[in-house]
Amino acid sequence: MRTVLEHLAAAMAGRTPLPGVRTPLDEVVGLIAAERLVSLVDLPGFDNSAMDGYAVQAADLAGARRKRGVRLPVIAHLAAGDAPTQEVRPGTAIQIMTGAPVPPGADAVVPVEDTYGGAQMVTVTAAVPAGRHVRRRGEDLAAGSVVVSPGDVLTPRRIGLLAAAGHGEVMVHPRPRVAVLSTGAELVPPGDDLAPGQIYDSNSHLLAAAVTAAGGRTAYRGRIGDDPATVRAELTRLAAQVDLVITTGGVSMGVHDVVKDVLRESGTVEFVQVAMQPGKPQGLGVLMDGDRQVPFFGLPGNPVSAAVSFVVFVRPVVRRMLGLEPADTTTVTVELTAGLRSPAGKVQFARAQSRMLPSGRLGAQPVAGQGSHFVADLAAADLLLVVPPDATELSAGSLVEAVLLDGELAVTQ
Repeated sequence: MRTVLEHLAAAMAGRTPLPGVRTPLDEVVGLIAAERLVSLVDLPGFDNSAMDGYAVQAADLAGARRKRGVRLPVIAHLAAGDAPTQEVRPGTAIQIMTGAPVPPGADAVVPVEDTYGGAQMVTVTAAVPAGRHVRRRGEDLAAGSVVVSPGDVLTPRRIGLLAAAGHGEVMVHPRPRVAVLSTGAELVPPGDDLAPGQIYDSNSHLLAAAVTAAGGRTAYRGRIGDDPATVRAELTRLAAQVDLVITTGGVSMGVHDVVKDVLRESGTVEFVQVAMQPGKPQGLGVLMDGDRQVPFFGLPGNPVSAAVSFVVFVRPVVRRMLGLEPADTTTVTVELTAGLRSPAGKVQFARAQSRMLPSGRLGAQPVAGQGSHFVADLAAADLLLVVPPDATELSAGSLVEAVLLDGELAVTQ
């Protein structure tokens, strides 16, 4: 039986970021840059006004006071986007709006709050030093400065910088295209009528949503019965269209475990047992599309087992394909608010709800139903407690490492 870390290492072996694709800026938020780009322009691109006011020569205002203003004729008006057509000469002013180019001859801007008057004559009631309220060309960023490097996460703020620097697109590692396939003749689409013995297909919806939350793109979501020829044909079809394939069900020891029956002779997929609860039976390997190897995960069919297996094994691979560090985004140490038993020799991934304790420490309340079929309790959890294989019983107050299921906590008091 494999350990969790051994199986994770096997899943990550050979996984690399997807090749870069040049992509428009409005499609790259959250993706990872695959190239180095420099600014094509100075930021700002020209000296401009930081205030609504008047462009002046500072020396003209040396004696300006609140009760003894300096009167200047207004010889022109400049709005953002205008090009100056006149020069500020000694003893004159040009009315200017925020962002407008500072005209030749001017070395300062007086805010409108320190003036009165208007479009023809203005009285300035405060002196300003040279350079005041002028944004100098290139003071934020000089042309040729690096604005993005390989490995940078393209946040909204960095995308704004790329746009300001003159770039309309950027090379990124694309979102992995993932196929999610639920197996089992008993599965029925949600919303249809159930016949005796049938159940709704929840796994494909759960895992498709998990793919999206991890940063991937669900290119196909579907279900299939237990006919080996049909399963084989569907896996072949999907491998030609996506970057990663996930199936649920059909990987254990039953007589109808069709995924295992179809793939175990391929030589590229192995079916193993992992020392964990839930999620013991696992399928792992690659599907061949010509010379291309498409990562494959055969997850257990029980919903909680599938969800936990995705977090522990699949999510790190999706992150690696995106160019992100594969580790979970956040792990925390929590204090148990109730006791918990765990099987010897296995890592238990127990579901729990976070809550803030009076001590200020983050607490964790294990959900009532820890069985692999308790979907409602899974939905209520926001933590996976990682109970080591040598810890068979933990009491309230014990400290345990936990993985955030959604990247953030829904902390209750």
